[in-house]
Amino acid sequence: MAIEFTPTPEQVDLRDMARSFAERVLRPLASDLEKLTDPWECFQRTRPAFAEMAKAGFTAGFIPTEYGGAGFGCIEFALAAEELTRVEVGVPTTLLGHGLALQPVIQFGTPEQKERFLRPFTEDATGDRLACFAFTEASGGANFDSDDPEAGVVTYAQRDGDYYVINGTKHFATNGSGWDRKGAHLYTVTVRTDRNAGAKEGLSVIVVPGDTPGIRVGRIEDKVGHRLTVQPEVVFENVRVPVANLLGSEGDGIPIIVGAFNWTAALIGAACVGTARTAFDYALEFAKSGKRLGSVPIIYHQAVGYALADIKMRIEACRYLTWRACAYLDSHADGRAEVANIAKVYCSEQAVKCVYDAMQIVGVESYTKDHPLERLLRDALVFPLYDGGNMGVRRRQLHGILCSPGYDSGLIAEDRELPFSKDMSGTLGLRHSAQNEIPGPAR
Repeated sequence: MAIEFTPTPEQVDLRDMARSFAERVLRPLASDLEKLTDPWECFQRTRPAFAEMAKAGFTAGFIPTEYGGAGFGCIEFALAAEELTRVEVGVPTTLLGHGLALQPVIQFGTPEQKERFLRPFTEDATGDRLACFAFTEASGGANFDSDDPEAGVVTYAQRDGDYYVINGTKHFATNGSGWDRKGAHLYTVTVRTDRNAGAKEGLSVIVVPGDTPGIRVGRIEDKVGHRLTVQPEVVFENVRVPVANLLGSEGDGIPIIVGAFNWTAALIGAACVGTARTAFDYALEFAKSGKRLGSVPIIYHQAVGYALADIKMRIEACRYLTWRACAYLDSHADGRAEVANIAKVYCSEQAVKCVYDAMQIVGVESYTKDHPLERLLRDALVFPLYDGGNMGVRRRQLHGILCSPGYDSGLIAEDRELPFSKDMSGTLGLRHSAQNEIPGPAR
């Protein structure tokens, strides 16, 4: 029996709907809003497009059906994401940040918490409500899982009876401003609930409604690319929320964080494919028509033809790796971090190379402002840097998995799980490898 890579008729319909939506709604935004200099104005002008996205069902598509969503799997979202990001990456990134914020509730919330926190988003057909995963600290997020109580997350949640009191500042909090700059509708906040413990015992995730007193939106980042998304600073000053808003138990932060970022890791692969695909299509058409003072179009020159072939090979490899990661997430309850991280790291770095190589085919004019490849390069450059930077977080997580007892290289190919544990995070696995003999693979 063959390993199947053929989308179902329903998946094809979703892909085609996303393709049509991108051309109709996102295409007009792609170049016009790029010319705006104010990052807040850029984001504000995308609101009608996000409303159309909500009307089409994208904003609640990933929420389980029992809470009013469409229950799309990761693979369905990837098919749609490639088509959306092929045209414009900003509005789909707002959607991705929205989904990232709700994943902790979807994956780790109790039925009561899911009903209370997810239902308002499935009832929102206008896209007015935005969710934000308030994760990154003002000084960065790479060492969030440090064993040192003096390092890592410094947003604290102090228990006060039946409430937590949260104080701290988050940075690059996608969607954290909401549409009115007064805050998102909902935050899932990474906090330290034990000041004297390292991340494995001290980190937690708490759901904070956006209208809770004490939340303040600070500066809006002015970025090189992804101009149509918003990444503000969000300040929490004596924000009181019920203990009932804690996801899981105190100290469960690392599995919750990793679970949420596994979801986005696989889907970022699709965004990378969409971006690289647009660069390839432009370079291909250019090569078929441009002679560059020669007698024939440059596609007939071997160097150009080989370069295009290399770009296309990378795109196909990234697409199938993305599909594998998404299918793995949809079919496994655990052991998903390895394939998700591999997809994010590999596809993000290949996307940058694909766009740059397309620029080399076109030449120096692709480096001018308002050229489509120049915009694509600015958008692609952030893929390896955000959502858990490839060097700061993703490769380190893969390193921890490789160091864990029971790991073997056939896990993904043989569709087996290696359950995630906190020991795979931070530096604990590295200490084990230095001090103890690691057992061989468990089969």
